[in-house]
Amino acid sequence: MLTGLARPTAAPDRRAWSLTAFAAVLGLAMLVRIALWPTAGLVGDLDQFVLWVHGLATVPFGNAYDQNLSFPPVMAYIWGALAALEPAFKTVTTSADPAIRAIMKAPASIADLMLGGLIAWHLRATPRWAVAGALLVLLHPAVVDVSAWWGQYESIYVLFGVVAFVLAVRGHSLFAAAALGVAVMTKPQALPFLVPFAAWFLARDGWLGAARAAAVGAAVVAVLWLPFIPAGGVAGYARNVAAYQSDIFAILSLRAWNLWWLVQELLAGGSFVSDQGVVLGPITLRHVGYGLALLGELAVFALVYRARTPKALAFGLAAAVLVAFSVLTTMHERYAFGALAFLPLAFPDRRALALSISFGVVFTLDLLAAVPPTPAIGAAVPLGGALGVAGSLAMLAILGIVVAMLRGEAAHATERPIRMPDLTWVPR
Repeated sequence: MLTGLARPTAAPDRRAWSLTAFAAVLGLAMLVRIALWPTAGLVGDLDQFVLWVHGLATVPFGNAYDQNLSFPPVMAYIWGALAALEPAFKTVTTSADPAIRAIMKAPASIADLMLGGLIAWHLRATPRWAVAGALLVLLHPAVVDVSAWWGQYESIYVLFGVVAFVLAVRGHSLFAAAALGVAVMTKPQALPFLVPFAAWFLARDGWLGAARAAAVGAAVVAVLWLPFIPAGGVAGYARNVAAYQSDIFAILSLRAWNLWWLVQELLAGGSFVSDQGVVLGPITLRHVGYGLALLGELAVFALVYRARTPKALAFGLAAAVLVAFSVLTTMHERYAFGALAFLPLAFPDRRALALSISFGVVFTLDLLAAVPPTPAIGAAVPLGGALGVAGSLAMLAILGIVVAMLRGEAAHATERPIRMPDLTWVPR
């Protein structure tokens, strides 16, 4: 009798425990980020960001791309909001003031918290996995470093990618396409997301449904650009990005442990090498990277299309990010960030958990080696040499494992008819 009476309380107890644990993780995550906001971070980048916000505070908003702004319009909206809320940006042009640094870092940190909360909500049917997924984002050293210390904005476009995933697997394809459009218009590093989502929409909704999703995404992109079109904002953005890609960042690997870091180690002992080196005729190393990325992304598309399961979409998003990170040139060390959020979306799965942890370790070491927080850490975690080679090989191996797991999902799907799971949550 006692055993029979205890069973109904088990699920509520697990939910209560998970809510308490999540609240504790969220509170600690907020405190850690607030403590790091006033720190110097990546001074050069933060100074540039502040200068752009100053420009938005002193010229008409539609003229944002008269500056050398290299971000799509969503970041212009976010920075424009900061400029409107903080009068100091009318005169401040650097990140020397700790209060200004805190303001600049706040949007990415808020996105971190929303990202962790959304992953937990998606996994709420399995409370322990929900807490684990949130923990892997909210207190992950790589996430904290990139957002709250460095002051970079990776978590914002990744957040919209996760929103698109949560909507897509619940059958809301058009809303998912809208969120995907916002992601792409936040940072161009979201472009690989299009590959697995295109496969998902086509497999789930057919050609007509996929065309509708593409039209919605394109409409969102167009609407976001509207304020900047009269002043030539689209052309200005394209010009700015071309200048960065063809001049400042025309490097095989910008401290990213990937295929091209191995090439730089081989050719120049870890020093930067231009990606404009000719391989054959007009073909440069950058073109080779494009070709490899195209092959990899086509494979991801085909596997997600065959599998058609939410887990396959999660693995496909992680794989798409890692393909771009691993084989494209001009990659920065932080551009694999999306995999940190997409791998937990495959939970509950012990293999996905092990892969998330393994990837997180390699990614964190790359970040620490690229921008050491202290000289001691810089000496202990060198960017180049044996560790850089091992880290690059490990990253390529992780990509291979993610693709293998995606292939497993596709193979399993061909063995029996696909049935989409019912993800509707009913309180009990």
